Amino acid sequence: MSKKHYEFETKKPSIIFYISASLVAIFVLWGAIAPETLESYSEATLGAILHHFGWFYMLSTAFFITFVLFLAVSPFGKLRLGKPGEKPEYTFYTWLGMLFSAGVGVGFVFWGVAEPGLYYLDPHPNYVDAAEEVKAAAGLRYAVFHWALHPWAIFSLVALTLAYVQFRKNKPALISSAFQPLLGKNQYGLFARGIDTFAVLATSTGVATTFGLSALQITGGLSHLFESIPNNAVTQFIIISIVTCLFIFSAATGINKGIRILSTINLTIASILLLFVIIVGPSLFIAESAVTTIGSYVTNVVHMSLDLQPFIDGGWLGEYTIFFWAWHISWAPFMGIFIARISRGRMIREFVAGVLIVPSLIATLWFSTFGGTALDMILAGNEEISDLVLNNVEVALFATLGELPLGFFINLLAITLILIFFITSADSASYVLGAMTSDGSLEPKLFVKIVWGFLIAGTASVLLISDGLDGLQSASIIAALPFALIMIAMVFSLLMLMKKDLKEDKKMREEKLIQKVKEEVEEKD
Repeated sequence: MSKKHYEFETKKPSIIFYISASLVAIFVLWGAIAPETLESYSEATLGAILHHFGWFYMLSTAFFITFVLFLAVSPFGKLRLGKPGEKPEYTFYTWLGMLFSAGVGVGFVFWGVAEPGLYYLDPHPNYVDAAEEVKAAAGLRYAVFHWALHPWAIFSLVALTLAYVQFRKNKPALISSAFQPLLGKNQYGLFARGIDTFAVLATSTGVATTFGLSALQITGGLSHLFESIPNNAVTQFIIISIVTCLFIFSAATGINKGIRILSTINLTIASILLLFVIIVGPSLFIAESAVTTIGSYVTNVVHMSLDLQPFIDGGWLGEYTIFFWAWHISWAPFMGIFIARISRGRMIREFVAGVLIVPSLIATLWFSTFGGTALDMILAGNEEISDLVLNNVEVALFATLGELPLGFFINLLAITLILIFFITSADSASYVLGAMTSDGSLEPKLFVKIVWGFLIAGTASVLLISDGLDGLQSASIIAALPFALIMIAMVFSLLMLMKKDLKEDKKMREEKLIQKVKEEVEEKD
């Protein structure tokens, strides 16, 4: 149980709601009517960005990790994301569950088996001619690399900044609130509105893509288990419709009931699934893989973070590493606002431990377990999983679990896990979009959340049917480039705020100490 739930003001939807919702609807129509055109334009633009600005993505993500770790170990780490004396709203276990249920948990489940296998079958240029076991170890290390420190540093920076300005400075839950020290009197002007509208568009398209991926994986799992269920757009549409109804019920109960309860259930199911695979799978191989991956990751993370392969073909990095950095940055507004909302009252040092360090360790364990199990099967000659990893990613998890004892039942548990992740992702996404389009209210109206839920679900459904999902995914990732620049500006804005507050906190502690000494002297006299 949480000690206290904070209360927030409910506001009417702002002009950003009507502008952004209309733009999203237009974008969906484009994807529905001319999916090939959308995909060709967005793919060409994304390709050019990844080629010309890959160095910027690599450098900026490395900078974000360094900055967040610096905050944790510096005197700034003692500052609280809220007023002095405020306590965290949620227990650590509930908080951790909500972090993953916001959307990234879907990525873990979707890529946990496929990514290590993919990097073994399509290895980094440095390992093309390496021995099989070396390629497998490198594949696992790069999978962890893509889901450990770097993405969580990106989310941490945005979430920490927004939590700080919201709960310590009483600013609304808007991306533009982070720039109050830089914008001054113009913090509610046209430029700020533009930043917020852009953040809404990036969030809605990114979340719609994840909706589509989740529907693909659930449908793939059901069709893998039950031959009578076809893996087609109709089944995907039915899945999205069911999830939309369930999410509306969850959204109506609010964060402190719907998302909180489902997140705790999901974290428990994920833990059971993880332990089951560790126990009945190749346990020794998993343990050795996890330890080896941690060691090689820690040893090579600096080199991997700044490695652009300038003297050979850098296509692999552009297709995988830089692509993932851009994808994670495009998710930063959504993850940042949601994590900020659930992190009130925590010290910065505790926040960094919970949002950066713990998820990175969980990522290592998760990918070592599921990816390690799949790699063990592939190395043993399982051609079905190799083929699925390359050509049908969404089914790879279920094929791998199906090879284990009680495979059918554990696959049902995995589908349940994905389904609840799907619901909590939809709920948290509608909440974040509702807050961003209601002048930053942390208690947006239910109808605003429902409108966004239907818009996102409709976007995913239409684009799955019209084969426009790839184009939308590329378009959402394109938004990462300007948002990376916004994040760099956030760093300087946050430092300006915290430097001032640190001085005030120090002065307050000194005054309390002086007062305490005076009282002790007076008592002796």
